[in-house]
Amino acid sequence: MHYALWRHAEPSLVLISVVWYALRTDARRAVLYGLIAGACEDMLGGGLTLAGTGGGWTIATTAPALLVSSLSQGFFADSIPVVAAAVAVATLFRRLIFWIVMSLEGYPKGFASAHVHQALWEALMNVLLVTALMLAARVVERRKTA
Repeated sequence: MHYALWRHAEPSLVLISVVWYALRTDARRAVLYGLIAGACEDMLGGGLTLAGTGGGWTIATTAPALLVSSLSQGFFADSIPVVAAAVAVATLFRRLIFWIVMSLEGYPKGFASAHVHQALWEALMNVLLVTALMLAARVVERRKTA
């Protein structure tokens, strides 16, 4: 989704898939899926090592998987508002965790306001993307049953 940049934010299909899976499974499986997805993101983004972000995406993708799976015990995973809210919260939480990890590694703290704006735009873009994906999945499912 690197070509879908808007105001230095880009939607994350990785996070959307982690949230969507975490809403439908138990915490152990959600954490494992988030851990694998985050590690893949770190390896592909950091040149086959975790040195690029110090494992920042691994930690920052695993934490929302745990959060969403533990909060989703009473919700319907097929409800667009529930999934959209979970994606928005997970996006902001993921960015918060990522920038905490990066600041512990010495990333300059002067860019904090720019990263907050980027996280807010990314949350909006992720909500719009997951809504479009869920609507498309419903259309495909209706065509299969018709």
